[in-house]
Amino acid sequence: MSVLFSASMMCANYACLEKEIRELEEGSVDAFHIDIMDGMFVPNFGMGIHDLRYIRSATKKSVEAHLMVREPLRHLNIFVDCGVDALYVHPESEYHPSTTLQAIVEAGVTPGIAINPGTSVESVLELLRIVKRVLVMSVNPGHAGQIYLPYVGEKIKKLLDLKDEYGFDVFWDGACTADKIRTFAPMGMKGFVLGTATLFGHGRSYGEILSELRRGVSG
Repeated sequence: MSVLFSASMMCANYACLEKEIRELEEGSVDAFHIDIMDGMFVPNFGMGIHDLRYIRSATKKSVEAHLMVREPLRHLNIFVDCGVDALYVHPESEYHPSTTLQAIVEAGVTPGIAINPGTSVESVLELLRIVKRVLVMSVNPGHAGQIYLPYVGEKIKKLLDLKDEYGFDVFWDGACTADKIRTFAPMGMKGFVLGTATLFGHGRSYGEILSELRRGVSG
């Protein structure tokens, strides 16, 4: 079973960011997940464009940006020029999110949507024909360290039933604990974004944690 693990870099130690990146790479993390927030679409300010540029320049691993901003199409070229491999946008962030997704496709970047806990699968059904990734938020976006919302599990099951027909992969973001990974990975989840619930701030090496998570889903 091939499961991808992304490091949520808003949870990293910024006093030694280069060291964090090296240790995550040595621990075999698959990707770096960058949360961009504008303080309007979500009630918080997240990582900035300089953070994204630095992390992109410091690693050859995949870098994905999660845009929690209003009207991302207006600034899309900035993120594309940073060299990101994938971009997630929220359907509610644009009047015509399909236009934004098509612009991402035309830029040669993997298109994705992020679905909030209160956003139904039915409301984004046509967008699933455009995207290659669906990032399911198991918490309301904007802050790290939140509690998992159990009803999101049913939404994940719906998306997993649709993924082969529409041609997208499903990823998990928010309150991603080891037990959730062990439960949902065998169902067909492609990847998980790891933050404070599993990866950061636990007094263990990233390599040890990631190896343990991979063993948990290899059976």
